[in-house]
Amino acid sequence: MSVHPIAAAEAMQRLPEFSAIIDARSESEYAHDHLPGAVNWPSLNDEERARVGTLYKQVSPFEARKLGAALVAANIARHIASQVLARPKGWRPLVYCWRGGHRSHALALVLGQIGFHVHLIEGGYKAFRNALLADLPRLAERLHYRVLCGPTGSGKTRLLHALAAQGAQVLDLEALASHRASVLGLIPGQPQPSQKRFDTCLWQALSAFDPARPVYVEAESRKVGNLAVPEGLMNAMRASACLRVDMPDDARVRLLMQDYPFFVQDPAFFCRRLDALVQLRGREVVEGWKAQVHAGQVPEVVRALLHTHYDPGYASSTRRNFRQFAQAPVIAIASPEPAAMQQAATQVMALG
Repeated sequence: MSVHPIAAAEAMQRLPEFSAIIDARSESEYAHDHLPGAVNWPSLNDEERARVGTLYKQVSPFEARKLGAALVAANIARHIASQVLARPKGWRPLVYCWRGGHRSHALALVLGQIGFHVHLIEGGYKAFRNALLADLPRLAERLHYRVLCGPTGSGKTRLLHALAAQGAQVLDLEALASHRASVLGLIPGQPQPSQKRFDTCLWQALSAFDPARPVYVEAESRKVGNLAVPEGLMNAMRASACLRVDMPDDARVRLLMQDYPFFVQDPAFFCRRLDALVQLRGREVVEGWKAQVHAGQVPEVVRALLHTHYDPGYASSTRRNFRQFAQAPVIAIASPEPAAMQQAATQVMALG
């Protein structure tokens, strides 16, 4: 048998060495979060786990183990038949389950008996998660950042994309969080990932960056929607050099109309989102905005939201939280069009 236990912290550093990373947990556990690049080969799926758990509680652990063994054996046989038969002898998988218990051991045992060189994470996903959380501050602190600051609608996210197109290192927190980081930032049809999934994707992104080159990132608060930015990264961003992104108001309204088309297409949805502002802006003001939305005056509402809700206090808040904002060079962007964004990205890159 060729099964080798490996500590989670060591596995983190050696992920690229393995031919495959196999998650033996159920499909819902895998969806909640998984190791970067992992594929899901459930030893027990969700419905089977529920059956075994019910039998364990209502009948006996012994009867539950018998049923579990039968189900695990059948599932592993299917994985071998569908995924393994074409693998060469030099194939080297890394296997894990929740805590490195029966589900991953059973799969690793069979693969090892075949003759593959198998590694098994000691402590499973749980140990990997703990090691990842411990490693995030180190990764965040080894990098140096250029923080794009600017009011809502000034094109910070588009500038990030333009910088990436020119080869810059870019950390797009809003893309990782599936949220546009404001009270109206929910994206229809795109639920946010779990906090664990967000952390793992962030760890993966930070791991890939070259510390010798700057990382461009948008100024964010501590939360992006319902997800928390890790404290180590937040502190590093707030201590970093800033760039101030400016765009004329008419262009900002046009950009937001382009980026939030669902508010135009679905006025009822827009109005439901506006209800979140009642406590801050008052029922009368919000009802007035909603009446304008139903009258087709969405650009006017967007402009009012900028002037009444988003812009007040933005500069003072940014100065308070991002210590180098007062010295930030200004990046003036005339319009939200791609050519203007590319020109701004070239200017940013020239600053170094």
